[in-house]
Amino acid sequence: MLTTLTTSYTDTRAADLAWALGCEPLPALATLDLELTGAKVQLRLLGASHQVLLEEEQGICSETVACIRGSSTPLPLGVATRVGDWEYEFAARVEMLSPGSFAGRAQELLALVSDHPHGLAGVFPGSPYAFTAMLAQRQESQVHWRTWHAYPQDGQVVATRTRVGVRVKTAV
Repeated sequence: MLTTLTTSYTDTRAADLAWALGCEPLPALATLDLELTGAKVQLRLLGASHQVLLEEEQGICSETVACIRGSSTPLPLGVATRVGDWEYEFAARVEMLSPGSFAGRAQELLALVSDHPHGLAGVFPGSPYAFTAMLAQRQESQVHWRTWHAYPQDGQVVATRTRVGVRVKTAV
């Protein structure tokens, strides 16, 4: 699903992004509710980037990547932690692209996400390539999502990958 967001950038540079687990739902400009084999996933586009809410029998997981006021946690390259009965893994990278490469990459990502039944993309006013895009899927006992945050003025795309799965309990 592709939507045009009726707001201006809140996070105008990749360096403004922060990461947080466990935030309450923030005001969203667009949402996509998904049912992925027993997992309820809500993809949320914020004026300040994205939030994903995951709910299963094991509990609730909330991931926020956005310009978060008062946050002292910059966007990490990687995180592996436990959230209740889940193993949570997060990775982020910044792609630096030339203007011509940026336009092509932006078009590719928007086409991938906007036509996908589990995808949500929002374009910000001012540039067709200023966007946040999200895509979720389930693979066996794990829920995965990917996001892309595009900053055409700097030629940057911030790409994230998240995996949440049930922790395997070992016999003692």
